[in-house]
Amino acid sequence: MKSTFRLTDFDFSNRTVFLRADLNSPVENGRITNDARFRAVLPTIKYLLDNGAKLVIATHQSRPYKGDYVTTEEHAELLSGLLGQEVEYVEDIFGRLARERISSLKAGEAIMLENLRFSAEEVFYKPLEDCERTFFVRKLAPLIDYVVNDAFAASHRSQPSLVGFARLKPMAMGFLMEKEVSALTRAYEHGESPRVYVLGGAKVEDSLRVVENVLRKEKADLILTGGLVGQVFTLAKGFNLGDANIEFMAKKGLLELVDWAERILDEFYPMIRTPVDFAVDYRGERIEIDLLSDEKKLLDKYPILDIGSRTVEKYRGILLNAGTIVANGPMGVFEREEFALGTVGVFKAIGESKAFSVVGGGHSIASIYRYNITGISHVSTGGGAMLSFFAGEKLPVLEAFRISYETFGRKLGG
Repeated sequence: MKSTFRLTDFDFSNRTVFLRADLNSPVENGRITNDARFRAVLPTIKYLLDNGAKLVIATHQSRPYKGDYVTTEEHAELLSGLLGQEVEYVEDIFGRLARERISSLKAGEAIMLENLRFSAEEVFYKPLEDCERTFFVRKLAPLIDYVVNDAFAASHRSQPSLVGFARLKPMAMGFLMEKEVSALTRAYEHGESPRVYVLGGAKVEDSLRVVENVLRKEKADLILTGGLVGQVFTLAKGFNLGDANIEFMAKKGLLELVDWAERILDEFYPMIRTPVDFAVDYRGERIEIDLLSDEKKLLDKYPILDIGSRTVEKYRGILLNAGTIVANGPMGVFEREEFALGTVGVFKAIGESKAFSVVGGGHSIASIYRYNITGISHVSTGGGAMLSFFAGEKLPVLEAFRISYETFGRKLGG
């Protein structure tokens, strides 16, 4: 049964549409270095403009005091180039300048508002009711006819631009949002066995929630681990990872999670695989250390930077025979070429597998593009949002779609 509005439900001709996108992108030396999220949202933007919408595009970029916390001027430029028409940068969010420019928009025109997080109201996570009462929503709502949300990567957050209009204006899923939800739902609810989850990277707490949820609800048959997630589970299995690595994990607050990982292992031990070997930088070269060898004393001095070749081969065999694969996070420090072996080996195996595969997370996406890995069924634009989804948590934006449909569905003949 239908519970959300889709783009094709509305006539956007000469209507003002607020499009919430997530164009938050890596920035180096003040310039955007990857346009993947821009390309992902293009079909929605083109559809709205082709159908005569007066388009107000809004995105956030980073958060206060970080090096990549910049204006959206370059975002508007980049989007203009990809679109082949001007997207005008408006140096305002909901003040008079923004409101006057929105009011003067013509059908088929597009503007981009300033970085939403320049507004304090957008930095906090608040319930929908609080978001609805913000100045941001109250000032812009009278000027808007429809809201389209295509910001899947931010769908695990509850902020004014993401959920605040849900009961005030009809809110539809953009094409990217629809594609993301459809792919993740297929993997989670209808995945063919064996269902293999590959969890790496540094979001250990989020990953533990995913492991616990998918195993308890019988959504996964096997978990493969790497990155810091793999190291926490390796410690939980009773292996000593050496002073250098334990000190690093202590600084990151990860040792506190080992007990939780132990409890998960007590309940689901055979279903969670951890690396059998690791790679370190030993005097400028990659050295692989088997956990059962005498060489593991090197781990006292040298930090782990990747999983080893034996682990990659073991994981590869499992992945090539999988029916469904969900992966989030790299296996190691893939930015250094000699320590990309684990991440590239695992992701290439996912691409070669006949399984339906979903891979997400900023670092995962970066490695896929950097090493030209193909064959993955769905590359998700979301990292944290994807982990929240597979952890079985309610995503505020998906809840907002449902609320908007309940509010306006009957009124609009939905």
